[in-house]
Amino acid sequence: MKLKRFMSTALIAFLLVFLAACGNTQSSEPKKEDNNNAAQQEKEKVEVTDLILATTTSTQDSGLLDELIPMFEKEHPYKIKTVAVGTGQALEMGVKGEADVLLTHAPASEQELVDNGDVQNYKRVMYNDFIIVGPKADPAGIKGLETQAAFKKIFDDKAIFVSRGDDSGTHKKELGIWEKLGLTPTENTNYVETGQGMGNTLQVANEKQGYVLTDRATYLAQKSNYADMEIIVEGDKDLMNIYHVMEVNPEKNDQINNEGAKAFVEFMVSDEIQKVIEEFGKDKYGESLFYKYTE
Repeated sequence: MKLKRFMSTALIAFLLVFLAACGNTQSSEPKKEDNNNAAQQEKEKVEVTDLILATTTSTQDSGLLDELIPMFEKEHPYKIKTVAVGTGQALEMGVKGEADVLLTHAPASEQELVDNGDVQNYKRVMYNDFIIVGPKADPAGIKGLETQAAFKKIFDDKAIFVSRGDDSGTHKKELGIWEKLGLTPTENTNYVETGQGMGNTLQVANEKQGYVLTDRATYLAQKSNYADMEIIVEGDKDLMNIYHVMEVNPEKNDQINNEGAKAFVEFMVSDEIQKVIEEFGKDKYGESLFYKYTE
């Protein structure tokens, strides 16, 4: 009887030791669920934050931003929110601290923001040119003239001229030409201001069979919509169209995403993206819509 009791006690002790050993082995291995949680926590360390880009409508209407923004977002933890307005409005957003980064094309107005400390890290990123587009019939007979001569003839003949009238970079360029001529465009009864972006203004000019100053990129991207219109004046040195990118001064308010803005500026002037800009549109339109910046 004593022998049986001894054997039972020994068996129980053996089982307890065996189970304890198994328990230690299991606890030494990381649980799959714990691994998944750790991976999730690691992912959450990289937060995606919004980056507000205020830019001219031409970068949007031409399709360039559709090409570049996905490339930027793939490389950086920022989600770009694009506000495509006239350059004047975009610059005003910078002054008020309502955007993080600007991409515009009105160098004189931009320089004012640089001088006032409203923006920083100001860099030239690309260029194209302005052109005068009008009816193929060319009722004012301006084809081949230099820019100022063409504007004066349009004014003298009271030909239809459609202006953006929105304080955009294109509108600023147009007003600068009238000013050089000493003319007030609104004295032409056929001068029309749309107050809209380039795409819509081109549409109005097409409907009214009028002349319009436009950036080449937007026109080339949309010219299939305007079968009765063509480029009338181009190639004049006064029609250079230069784009700059810049960070809004983070001191404007504590909501400015300065790290994201800096990343976007450096992205736009990088060798890789400059090549993308140079090639953009070639396959579809037979020529570049923009040209990369070179010293």
